[in-house]
Amino acid sequence: MPRPDARTVAVLAALGALAPLVMLVIWRRQDLVGVVLALLCVLLTMVAGVAVSAARQADDPEPADRSATVGPPELMPYGIDADTLDALDSRATLRAVRDRRRGSNGLSGGR
Repeated sequence: MPRPDARTVAVLAALGALAPLVMLVIWRRQDLVGVVLALLCVLLTMVAGVAVSAARQADDPEPADRSATVGPPELMPYGIDADTLDALDSRATLRAVRDRRRGSNGLSGGR
């Protein structure tokens, strides 16, 4: 049996959520049946939302190589990724890493 498309699931779930909502409005039940109808409406609405999100994600495929999306190495001169920058909170530590990469040991002039 083939798997249904995300758009199809979204439309069916939205229509399925509309039915208990209409029944709740017309019947005005305030007992266990009303609670079950409300929960069914919420559940089907969430399924429709997830299916819409899946359909949008299928329209925008991810790039095959995520390292190419970071940027060329020329734009990242110190070879520091975002995780390392998060770990480094002080400017002095970042400056020390930059100086160590340059190999200047903190001296601005070269010999």
